[in-house]
Amino acid sequence: MTNKIVRIGCASGFWGDTPEGARQLIKGGQVDYLVFDYLAEITMSILARLRERDQEQGYATDFVTQVIKPYAADIAAQGLKIVVNAGGVNPLGCKAALEKEIAAQGLQLTVAAVVGDDVMTQLEALREGGVREMFNDTVLPKELISANAYLGAFPIAAALSAGADIVVTGRCVDSALVLGPLIHEFGWRPEQVDLLAAGSLAGHIIECGTQCTGGFLTDWEDMQAGWADMGFPIVECSADGSFIVTKPAGTGGGVTRQTIAEQITYETGDPRCYVLPDVICDFSAVRVEELEKDRVKVSGVCGRPPTQTYKVSATCPDGYRSMTTLLIRGMGAAPKAHALAKAIIHRTTALFERDKLGSYTETSVEVLGAEAGYGPHASAHAQASREVMLKLGVRHANPKALAVFAREIFPMSTSTVQGIAGLFSGRPKVQPVVRLFSMLMDKAAVAVTVQVGSRLIEVDDSPVPVAAKTEHGAGRPTSPPRMPATTGRTKTVPLACLAYARSGDKGDMSNIAVLARRPEFLPLLREQLTSAKVREYFAYLMSGEVERFEWPGLDGFNFLLHDALGGGGVASLRFDPQGKAHAQIMLELPVDVPLEWMRSGWVKEDDGT
Repeated sequence: MTNKIVRIGCASGFWGDTPEGARQLIKGGQVDYLVFDYLAEITMSILARLRERDQEQGYATDFVTQVIKPYAADIAAQGLKIVVNAGGVNPLGCKAALEKEIAAQGLQLTVAAVVGDDVMTQLEALREGGVREMFNDTVLPKELISANAYLGAFPIAAALSAGADIVVTGRCVDSALVLGPLIHEFGWRPEQVDLLAAGSLAGHIIECGTQCTGGFLTDWEDMQAGWADMGFPIVECSADGSFIVTKPAGTGGGVTRQTIAEQITYETGDPRCYVLPDVICDFSAVRVEELEKDRVKVSGVCGRPPTQTYKVSATCPDGYRSMTTLLIRGMGAAPKAHALAKAIIHRTTALFERDKLGSYTETSVEVLGAEAGYGPHASAHAQASREVMLKLGVRHANPKALAVFAREIFPMSTSTVQGIAGLFSGRPKVQPVVRLFSMLMDKAAVAVTVQVGSRLIEVDDSPVPVAAKTEHGAGRPTSPPRMPATTGRTKTVPLACLAYARSGDKGDMSNIAVLARRPEFLPLLREQLTSAKVREYFAYLMSGEVERFEWPGLDGFNFLLHDALGGGGVASLRFDPQGKAHAQIMLELPVDVPLEWMRSGWVKEDDGT
């Protein structure tokens, strides 16, 4: 193995992230590669709509205007390589725009585009083959807005090997933006699945930008002093697959075992079976070690051969929606808000019936300030709040009906309860609803090419047969640690006293990871934090089942809540369509702890609360 270290920084975790990430890492990151993650399912549908109106659009123009235009000269002078999925649904268009800007500055930078993820032309073949939705087994809709396969890292590596300075992709798995450069630098081969899994984890950790450097942390008080200038993440990767996570010196936030452990769990499902195009990852025995301030080493990851299929995310039209918010003040504000919502729905439904427009397909009422997101767990104090926001969301197949809904909001707000104090967004808009449809597609049916300058390179991204492995990486012991003797007397405390947590979405599933603050807490958490108890606790939010996965390397568990997001992030009417706050709700679940733990200082009642 070579002793070479490759430094990769991530300057963007989503389309719309601050351009300060690019400035920070280009000016002071001292990195070899800089990656930018722009895409999500809803982003793809937005970009597809833009390209329908203008064939030259369909990519994240921010990357051209906020990164390449101001920093192209720095990138060229440093010999910095860039990998970005800003291509959206038009990677060749993004490539052309980049080349135009680079030429205007008189620079010599080679731009490559990875093409092939767009499978819209193959929909009929998929339909004839009987493709079904991965999670709910429904048939492929008649009309789709976009359909893109999640490509892997080897096309990116091929582009770099062909001399690209900037590699633009369309849809690929987020972690591939980091794995591709590592494959190129270290010569990792398709059959070296442990190395591919390790590189994928490095990408998974930094793909969300500052979320792994203290953003979204359960113990947020530890990081708030640095929020104004959060450090963007850097991974220092070795040829053996181990890597260190850090950030630029002098920036805010922090890199600790907790910040990295929380981010590892983000949107993973079963930690033993995290499926990517290049490898199936086993993160269950991962080791996370603090070496020194803001330097955390990650190792112990295993891989298995990849599947023969790509995951394809398609988006389809699903009617229309409209949402409004109204500020309500005064005694009984929450009951007033519920009464007003009921009246609006009743009035507009009657108007729809009179005009033969049909009924709402869905309505959603949330009273913000009265702890609507907590359902039956809301506090009595919140229910008595004198100031709330009513959020009323509705869905209908006919946009004309929602135009009626939008029209009636102002009249209803002046003819019902006293105390309606603000409609700051004006008349609500009527918007098309986009729904996600996830399916599998044979890799052999997807032709992947890389265009480097004017050269076209075909890439075989199909999996190489690899003998199945039985060994697993060495993780932390899974046997229960020694427990101090207890008298049996207990006290009920919030889960936050024993654990920290992170949540996110997978389609219509909410992923909540719970990690023990001390290994000694695991047996108690295993006993009390059952799938059934979590299902009961979140029954007001979900209609599916709850799966619990052990995570021994991180001293915790991962919970997957099915049918828990109101249809999923791109279609949900909820204020939290991606379950971002579900971990916070989970941390208030009551657990019983031995009094001895509290007397010894292991558990403090204000921990995490």
